[in-house]
Amino acid sequence: MGNTFGHLFRITTWGESHGGGVGVVVDGCPPGVALSEADIQPDLDRRRPGQSSITTPRKETDTVHILSGVFEGRTLGTPISMMVRNEDFRPEAYGEMATKFRPSHADYTYQAKYGHRAWPGGGRTSARETIGRVAAGALARKILRERWGVDVLACVTRVQDIECAVDPETFLARDAEANAIRCPDPETAARMVDLIERRRGEGDSVGGIVLGVARGVPTGWGEPVFDRLEADLAKAMLSLPASKGFDVGSGFGGLGLTGLQHNDAFRSVDGRVRTVTNRSGGIQGGISNGETIYFRVAFKPVATVMHEQDTVDVQLQNTTLKGRGRHDPCVLPRAVPMVEAMTALVLVDHALRHEAQCGRTAWKGA
Repeated sequence: MGNTFGHLFRITTWGESHGGGVGVVVDGCPPGVALSEADIQPDLDRRRPGQSSITTPRKETDTVHILSGVFEGRTLGTPISMMVRNEDFRPEAYGEMATKFRPSHADYTYQAKYGHRAWPGGGRTSARETIGRVAAGALARKILRERWGVDVLACVTRVQDIECAVDPETFLARDAEANAIRCPDPETAARMVDLIERRRGEGDSVGGIVLGVARGVPTGWGEPVFDRLEADLAKAMLSLPASKGFDVGSGFGGLGLTGLQHNDAFRSVDGRVRTVTNRSGGIQGGISNGETIYFRVAFKPVATVMHEQDTVDVQLQNTTLKGRGRHDPCVLPRAVPMVEAMTALVLVDHALRHEAQCGRTAWKGA
């Protein structure tokens, strides 16, 4: 239970951090989509460990293999299974954690819930599980781009107390990809990298914010009341490892405005309804309004730090534990493709649901 996401475009991820591999099964993908490993691999390369000095040094190629659902280069409409083998796993580095709970990790809660857990590398709770999401998300992004002209992208806007203003309407993916932290402002990015490297040298970690953006989303996507578009985006983002907060559009910043100041006034432009401002973040009443969708995801500092900390063991005795193994000092650079993947998965699912209910013919004002 809880390993499947989506309705019409549905994914199920599987695998543990130090098992034989990880992967995903995608069900509900439309037939006839041109697809090969080359369409999936670039996003996995952006997510994989060992990219720079500010990510975990674990060495994995994360090479994807499509096992089913594709024939002669096109999707069949049947389940698509994709797998990535684990290569550089070292369970011996986690031996002490077999009997001791790491502070702020899922060790204790998994033990309390199931009475048994895969302790090497965190097992299923490891960020390595997101390989399946990113692989499926690459397929979803391809469908969104080719069928509806929707572009999904993300970037880092804050690391601890270092922040820069990024316009969701105009920032370029190539600028974010030009540095290790994936912040589109090069001066701010350099300061962020310096901070992360300093915290890593201290055996500590930091968190921050990822901005998620979807441009070109048509009017009408979203399923009120419980499957509002922003509600599904929130669930998708808060299901990511280390995520702790979500807001859309003006978010918490809108609290300082009055209703008159906050409202997005309408206007007609070339026979289409547009808004003068976009404090709603492209979603009103749980349905996309044709403007750019944008939101922020807060990620906590990585829980594993190289310092002695108080904890308890499986016998419920007080003890201490020092972090070991290979870990990111900051999840943000690798969280960017994860945020993009989950955004694409939400949007392609809602696109298919909208077509199933309302068809492709939109109201003339959309």
